[in-house]
Amino acid sequence: MPDFATIIGGLTDAITLTNLLYIILGVAVGQIVGAIPGMTLLMALAIAIPLTYTLDTLTALAFLISVNKGGTVGGAIPAILINTPGTPESAATALDGHPMAKNGKPMKAMKYALYYSVFGDLSSDIVLITISAPLALVALRMGPIEITALMILAFTVITGLVGSSMVKGLMAAALGFLFASVGIDPAMGTPRFTFGMLDLYDGLPLTAMSIGLLAVSEIFRQIAATTRATSTATPIRVRSDNPEDKGVTLSELLANKYVAIRAWAIGTVIGAIPGLGSATAGFLSYSVTKQQARDPESFGKGDPRGIAASEAANSAVVGANLIPLLTLGIPGNIAAALLVSAFIIHGVQPGPLLFEEQGRLIYGLFGAMLIANFCNLGVGQIGMRIWSLAIAAPNSVVYPTALLLCTTGAYVTTGGMFGIYIMLAFGVMGYFMQQFGFSVVAFIIGYVLTPELESKLVQSILISRGDPWVVVQHPIALVLLALSVLSIIYLGPRKRKNKDPEPVED
Repeated sequence: MPDFATIIGGLTDAITLTNLLYIILGVAVGQIVGAIPGMTLLMALAIAIPLTYTLDTLTALAFLISVNKGGTVGGAIPAILINTPGTPESAATALDGHPMAKNGKPMKAMKYALYYSVFGDLSSDIVLITISAPLALVALRMGPIEITALMILAFTVITGLVGSSMVKGLMAAALGFLFASVGIDPAMGTPRFTFGMLDLYDGLPLTAMSIGLLAVSEIFRQIAATTRATSTATPIRVRSDNPEDKGVTLSELLANKYVAIRAWAIGTVIGAIPGLGSATAGFLSYSVTKQQARDPESFGKGDPRGIAASEAANSAVVGANLIPLLTLGIPGNIAAALLVSAFIIHGVQPGPLLFEEQGRLIYGLFGAMLIANFCNLGVGQIGMRIWSLAIAAPNSVVYPTALLLCTTGAYVTTGGMFGIYIMLAFGVMGYFMQQFGFSVVAFIIGYVLTPELESKLVQSILISRGDPWVVVQHPIALVLLALSVLSIIYLGPRKRKNKDPEPVED
């Protein structure tokens, strides 16, 4: 556990002019990107990571976290004004946000979304700060065999919960294992799958690969969708002369306090479970709130409880999904996996040792997260009306600009054309993975976790001297492996019954 001086020092590090400016910039970028249909939060994160290459570690991580937080707020703007969520997590917000906007209260609906989003995010961050260090302490007591079993459980849960098929999820994760094996074998020190190319000795560049899989593939998908069907939705105009649409009073917010608290609890629990994601949290919270209401028929007609249930829940995931990342080194969703790549770029390895070796940095990050929530509130208050204009941005401008930023980011991080080739190759691969129902989430998390899994697996084999029955002497590992088997038995058939396509961002 970090001592008091480390905690205070870390929190103080967050309060510098440079960090504050980058936090505000990150929040603004996230809100703008979330407000533009066709641009996704993951695209913003994938493009932004290379831009932080020269920044101080805390500044870079604070900026990326702020982009993530801002995007959850910005995604509600098109959901409310044109009934088209800017990000998948805001889909449930549209159910009551858009009807409220059609009733002449678009600004009121956006303010509801902003306030409840900040509440859920801030509350979730407090939970993260409170429990992450004790959980990391528990994780430190786990040996290589237990950690290997835990990672196997994480893979089975993630592949079982994302996508439309557990088999395809496992295949995608296995493909991630394969690509992560490119480079130098950590056990033998010999090259693997390098085909004589020196550029591959350090493995595939994670940032260029992430940009291709998440940003470029999404650009390809959006262009293909645009050529098939053009949206005719007209944004609802935000008028400043409407006396009923000035804002939200404190009494109106407090009227839904129990809904928001329950939504925060749902979002925090779901965020701490790898593989579920914020879209699941938003819809589950909305469904529970509607079922518990005395007048469920009012939902879908502009009820503020629907906005509170969705926004408080999906924003609570932002902080909660860092719990497994910081304590165990296991990302809960793609956004967390991208943050892993940012950590690695800056020489920081997520996991239980993080609090012991980089305690000051982590508490500096916690301080930046708390500051980002208040900046999210302030920037949203000022910019909400401005961001609503971003909805009208033409695709002919959005997609070429995004592709240019992707290319620049891939070039900068790899120092040459090799990164651009990797980006384009994985962009095409990501597009076809989405088209055929293979989980990009499972692939990226499989790729990110493979080095640590391989390391712990080698250590486990050395400890057991190759005898698999040694696991019987480790009851925690046995329980985790049993849970892995149960998750396959339970989640596999459930996925076969549900053939809905995988959400792009979660």
